[in-house]
Amino acid sequence: MAVVPDPVWPVVVLALIQLVDGLLCIGPVPFVARCFEDVGWPRRYWWIMPPLKFAAAAGLVAGIWIPILGVVTCGALVLYFVVAIAMHVRAKDFGRNLYLNATVMLLICGATGLFCFVI
Repeated sequence: MAVVPDPVWPVVVLALIQLVDGLLCIGPVPFVARCFEDVGWPRRYWWIMPPLKFAAAAGLVAGIWIPILGVVTCGALVLYFVVAIAMHVRAKDFGRNLYLNATVMLLICGATGLFCFVI
């Protein structure tokens, strides 16, 4: 495992993505609410998403100086997006949210963890 992530920029970009995603989950904005509804995510749990996304952003930023935290955060994000993909498949939601959002984010999170922290 690297002493510090190399390169650092993908970690910072992923942290920014998580921060913006957390902001979009506050409320949430209409297209995020539609996504939650499409996969059957119960409304009573919607409040969990912003703190989860903000924690991921914080874990990634802290992972720049504490690499094991960055590895764990990337691993948690990979698991999160595997579950998200499974929820889309279960709901037969094979549109933009599955492919562009969940699948691309799974690849970004996995690649960031692998190329910045492991290799």
